Amino acid sequence: MKKITVFENECSTMVYYPDEKIVHNIFRGQPTGDIFRDALNAGVETMEKYGATKWLSDDLENKSVFSAEDDKWARVDWLPRMVKVGWKTWAMAVPQQIEGRMNVKEIVENIFSRGVRVMVFTNIDEALEWLINVK
Repeated sequence: MKKITVFENECSTMVYYPDEKIVHNIFRGQPTGDIFRDALNAGVETMEKYGATKWLSDDLENKSVFSAEDDKWARVDWLPRMVKVGWKTWAMAVPQQIEGRMNVKEIVENIFSRGVRVMVFTNIDEALEWLINVK
């Protein structure tokens, strides 16, 4: 599968699969503040640039509990921009560690309420396969 790395920092790698029109974000460690926001902003830009509608979140190695500020920013700033650029489908591989799973339920419900189709997985390969095949 062809992929293009579109962004990278110490806690995130963002790749784009042009044939599938999927943006794939991989979080590691504890992405917070500007590190977190820069990664998600790169995702919005990639979705818009390529006309992608699918997002794959690999949070298996994410150890963060989102701060109130990051959570608010994601809900009030980032999410409306993602929906505006055409986000339709999201597959998420949830964090392995309990600390990283603390906010997952609220995040999934919030994104689903915006009309995005959501599936949650514990395996990134299964998440990607679902996303490739969903219409």
